[in-house]
Amino acid sequence: MPANRALLPWAFALILSAACTPAPTEQSRAAPVTAIPADPGTPSPSVAEILAASPADHWRTPDPGNLLYMDFPSGRVIIEMAPAFAPAHVENVSALTREGYFQGGAVTRVQDNYVVQWAQALDPARPPKVGKEKLKAEFTRPRDETVSFTVLPDPDTYAPEVGFSDGFPAARDEKDMWLAHCYGTVGVGRDNDEDSGGGGELYAVIGQSPRGLDRNITVLGRVVQGMELLAALPRGTADLGFYDEPGKFVRFADIRVAADVPEAERTPLEILRTDSETFETLVNSRRWRRDDFYHRPVGRIGLCNINIPSRTPSP
Repeated sequence: MPANRALLPWAFALILSAACTPAPTEQSRAAPVTAIPADPGTPSPSVAEILAASPADHWRTPDPGNLLYMDFPSGRVIIEMAPAFAPAHVENVSALTREGYFQGGAVTRVQDNYVVQWAQALDPARPPKVGKEKLKAEFTRPRDETVSFTVLPDPDTYAPEVGFSDGFPAARDEKDMWLAHCYGTVGVGRDNDEDSGGGGELYAVIGQSPRGLDRNITVLGRVVQGMELLAALPRGTADLGFYDEPGKFVRFADIRVAADVPEAERTPLEILRTDSETFETLVNSRRWRRDDFYHRPVGRIGLCNINIPSRTPSP
C-alpha cells in the first residue's frame, strides 16, 4: 500500500460527511452589515484599467517568511501562509520544509472540481525530525478588531459577515473569525479526529468553493501564484481522485520558505491590498458590471468570486 494511503485514512469523503456549518446564533445574526454601494449607472472600467490607475501604496510585498515555494518542472507555485489564523500550523509547516521533509514530494490526488492534494509521498515514510505530525486544530480564532478585516457588504450563505483579511477570504461572527474555502485556498488534511492534521499533507481548492468545509479543517493560507499549474494536472482515477499508483504521482523538487531562498532565485511579487480604494473600486466594478457583454448588472458579488490581483513589481 502506498505510504500516503497508509498514513491518510482521513479521506475527504469522511470529512465532507461531517462538514456541517454550525447554525448561526442569535448573537451572530446581529453582526453589523455595511450597505452595498449604489449602482454607478455607467460603463464599468476593465480590471486592467483599474489596476493601471492604482498608486504604488495600494500594493503590498508579501513577507518572504510567510511564502512557500513549491517548484515543479513546469514552474513554481507560491503559497502565502496566514499566521494570524493558523499560527501553530504555519510554524510547523515552515519547520517541516526547513528540515527537508517535503524533498522529492508529490501531488497524490487531483479530484475534479474539488482539490489538489500533496504530501511527502515516500514509502516508507520519512518521519519528521523537528516538525510535528499532529497539532491541535486551528479551525477558528477569536474575533479581534486589531486583525485586518475589510468587510464585504454582500450577503453570504455561510456566515453572518465575510470579507478579506490581508488578502485572505475570511468570515466572522460575534465571537470568532476564520478563513474561507475559496478557489486557491490551502488547507491541512486530517483524519476524523479534529487534531489529527499537522501540515504534512496539504491541499488546494481547484473547483467551486466547498464552503461547507469552513470551520471543519484548518486553513493555512492560499495560492497567490501558479494556480494554473495545479488546476491543469491530470485527474486521478481512483476513489476521491487519488492516483491509483505511485508512478502517476506528479513530483515536485521541494517546498521551501521563500526567506530561505537566495534573493536572486526568489520570484518578485506584489499583491493588491484588500484594504485599498483600488480594491474597493475593483470589487464594485464587478458587482455592477456593465459593458458590451454584460447588460444587466447583478448588484451583488460572492466572497469566492473575487480574485486578488498580483503582479511583478516595476523595476
